[in-house]
Amino acid sequence: MLSNQYSITAVQHIISADGTINHEYTVTTLLTDSRRISNASEGLFFALSGRRNGHEFVAEAYAAGVRNFVVKQGPEITMPEANFLIVNDVLSALQKLAAYHRSRFNLEVIGITGSNGKTIVKEWLYQLLCNDKNIVRNPKSYNSQIGVPLSVWLINEKNNLGIFEAGISTISEMNRLEAIIKPSIGVLTHIGTAHDEGFENRRQKVLEKLMLFKNCRLLIHNYDQMIEYKDDVPVKNCFTWSTKFKEANLYVFSETVIDKNFYLRAKYKGKEIECLIPFSDEASVENAIVCLAVMLAMGYKAVEADKRIERLSAVSMRLELKNGINDCSVIDDSYNSDIQSLEIALNFLTQQNQHQKKTLILSDIFQSGLQPDVLYRQVAEMIRAKKVDKFVAVGEALLNYKDYFDTPEKYFYPDTPSMLQHLRSLNFKEETILIKGSRSFEFESISRALVQKAHETVMEINLNALLNNLNFYRSKLKPGVKVMTMVKAFSYGSGTFEVANILQYNKVDYLAVAYIDEGVALRKTGITLPVMVLNPEASAFDKLTEYNLEPVIYSFNLFDDYIKYAQESNVLNYPIHLKIDTGMHRLGFENYEVETLCDLLEENRYVHVKSVFSHLVASEAAQHDGFTLTQIKNFEKAFKQIEKVLGYSVIKHICNTSGITRWPNAHYDMVRLGIGLYGIDGAIPANDSILQPIASLKTSISQVKKVKAGETISYSRSGSLLKDGKIATVRIGYADGYLRAFGNGVGKMLVRGVLVPTVGNITMDMCMLDVSGTDAKEGDEVIIFNEKQRIEELAAQIGTIPYEILTNVSQRVKRVYFYE
Repeated sequence: MLSNQYSITAVQHIISADGTINHEYTVTTLLTDSRRISNASEGLFFALSGRRNGHEFVAEAYAAGVRNFVVKQGPEITMPEANFLIVNDVLSALQKLAAYHRSRFNLEVIGITGSNGKTIVKEWLYQLLCNDKNIVRNPKSYNSQIGVPLSVWLINEKNNLGIFEAGISTISEMNRLEAIIKPSIGVLTHIGTAHDEGFENRRQKVLEKLMLFKNCRLLIHNYDQMIEYKDDVPVKNCFTWSTKFKEANLYVFSETVIDKNFYLRAKYKGKEIECLIPFSDEASVENAIVCLAVMLAMGYKAVEADKRIERLSAVSMRLELKNGINDCSVIDDSYNSDIQSLEIALNFLTQQNQHQKKTLILSDIFQSGLQPDVLYRQVAEMIRAKKVDKFVAVGEALLNYKDYFDTPEKYFYPDTPSMLQHLRSLNFKEETILIKGSRSFEFESISRALVQKAHETVMEINLNALLNNLNFYRSKLKPGVKVMTMVKAFSYGSGTFEVANILQYNKVDYLAVAYIDEGVALRKTGITLPVMVLNPEASAFDKLTEYNLEPVIYSFNLFDDYIKYAQESNVLNYPIHLKIDTGMHRLGFENYEVETLCDLLEENRYVHVKSVFSHLVASEAAQHDGFTLTQIKNFEKAFKQIEKVLGYSVIKHICNTSGITRWPNAHYDMVRLGIGLYGIDGAIPANDSILQPIASLKTSISQVKKVKAGETISYSRSGSLLKDGKIATVRIGYADGYLRAFGNGVGKMLVRGVLVPTVGNITMDMCMLDVSGTDAKEGDEVIIFNEKQRIEELAAQIGTIPYEILTNVSQRVKRVYFYE
């Protein structure tokens, strides 16, 4: 039997499940998401319940070919070819199966936890040790209660080292992960503020993390941060490192930055050693020291450890979605390639609907633990299942197994330079391209060739943060309440199809745009969700029906215009939405107009009312709660009148972002999620970590100048310094959306972690900052806003609202989308 191949009968016994085995199947693949089905015929689907009930997606998984399910209750519909293993706790069953699988292998396992640096340390240890060991590790950041068992399931008989990270967010979680990982060597990374909110205090969090190491023979940790917990460490044999205490096993006593590298000298076993770290930022240096300590603790010589650490390369744990040449979209994952992360990247590729054509550029895969023919058959099947149209393979191994691949277009090259020589003949145009390469193939050069050259000012959009925010608001809703998400105004400046794609993939119910042309753009990029148009123009009604967009009717004139169009075009029972003005006094039928509206709707065969809605004026503000209650009361009166005349129920919605948070009794049938999706809610304090800002606006320094006190700076001689100092000219101006109101010290930006003010007027393409007292250099990154320098703070600086800051970022600013 292959190491991760089990009969369904064996699985039933391992997890102590009830249910009858109707068909004997082999299980090799664990599945938890019906949208990401691979190897369905040998898959076992766990119907997990969290923010969404996995049992609702059993039928979808069955339709995709899955025949084995672990559930809490059987299905409501007949699935004759399926086996259902019934358990009390589906997540516990998944963990139990993974723990059993782990128990079959006697390999060394490094278990990593901490607040920060877990994934980087894991990936760097892989880089440092992969020449000596056959390593299995978590894909990406799969360190949760679900991610750890899925990772441990990957262990096979060829692995002789496992490196698994474990993440927790509250008490009583680590014991479950320890039972699955069973580490023999423990590594504790930096302890910081992450997930503090899940614990009573820092001590409780540290003690919970230490549970991972309770059966370890060796623990590596930072002596400095563990002094107050030294009596709580559950491992007798510890290897410690420190920058303060000589009694540590590894005492780092000298630190020097040399040409963006970090040179350290340390005492180890009574001798002086040295190490050159190819990074200089504080977090990377600490993570590299952790890796050095691990290597020394495992018996590597200091000289060898130094040699390997000097060759460490940056770890990109995020997929980057960028605009490419010839109207292409480029998904850049050019730093690593293994079978697990390939599947994750291909899933992201399938989410993209902006182009019909899907392309994969892939290098040879190393350290898979599989025989090459088995590995590349799996890769070929994965590519086939994901319906890749064009396959560009780079590497001798892929060349040897080219007959396994049957995509409509396929090209094979022995190395990266050969592929780049033929780049033009590959004719990349209007396609979504996934670049996935092992580090040694240096696919960064392919990325540079395919990504559209752009302005150095960049807005980074974190799609994981967006999903976190979506799920937060979903958690506030009762079952059955729909979610409409607002993607108007270029998704509040965040990009239209990029955001709409991930919302569609994550099964929101409706999208809303301001104008018809925004809806048309969504349809042209493959969005099939229902789309409501808030402010349709009568002159474009033909586009409305051509692209299946649903108009909001808010006045009698617009109603008459639409009925006239429908009569002339013979459009019957077309879906419309009715807006009621309950106090905003912007658009909508007034209360006194509802009766007349009902007369027009009665037995009207040209329209079918999908929803009736209104808009709360001050849902975030407690001082206006009385007015909000009046709005809700008037809305109820209106929709009841309309439903009575229509003779059928319609979708009713009034809650915007803050309404979802503060007015649960007014959720009705659907809520409209707007700026909360992007991490901002007037009803939630900005320093609350429940919501995550999704956008970071960054630029760089073009030039640094020394300026004497009193010398004038910028147009109209508007700025100056009070004493001799330095100014930095940065690549952002009012044409990029950094408004002139931020000039003359009103606005501030982060340079090398220091908040510095603007000097003088903001110009069209650039502005100047007072960087006196900093080490700012040309080329340094400058942050306009991110999770630390928040959009709300910028809005307060110029007396506006966050909406204006976001939507003002111009489209000449390149958007880059990250997805982990």
